[in-house]
Amino acid sequence: MTKQKNDIFFKGPIPATLVAEAISKHYNKPEIGAHSIFLGQIRADQIDGKAVKSIDYTTNRELALLKMAEIREAVLDKYPLACMHVYHSEGEVQVGEICFFVFTSSAHRRAAMDACDELVERIKKEMPIWGKELFEDDTHQWKINR
Repeated sequence: MTKQKNDIFFKGPIPATLVAEAISKHYNKPEIGAHSIFLGQIRADQIDGKAVKSIDYTTNRELALLKMAEIREAVLDKYPLACMHVYHSEGEVQVGEICFFVFTSSAHRRAAMDACDELVERIKKEMPIWGKELFEDDTHQWKINR
């Protein structure tokens, strides 16, 4: 799979090294005074007495990337950000692994925190990304975003 410019999708779990790299690339930028980070992790939910073992994420990639470009532009127009990174998993992600990473940077904390919060909420509500919760008994159900 070739990665397009501004492609937010990462096959499988998002590695901690990707998170660390994103953070380390910004430590020497003097115009940045604040970072805000959101990491979404797969929970070991119990649903109707069954344990979630993983979530299998699927998406309509073309529509998702168009919607992400729209969200990205709206957030960049609204907040004075120095930087924005968004990654979301595709495919199966096990309990305890990272599936969603949002990182914003700005001169001041309020803009970084508000932009990060808005990105997370809009992506969860507006993006054509679906998660199938896979249970330990090999059954499944489609996840409802909350």
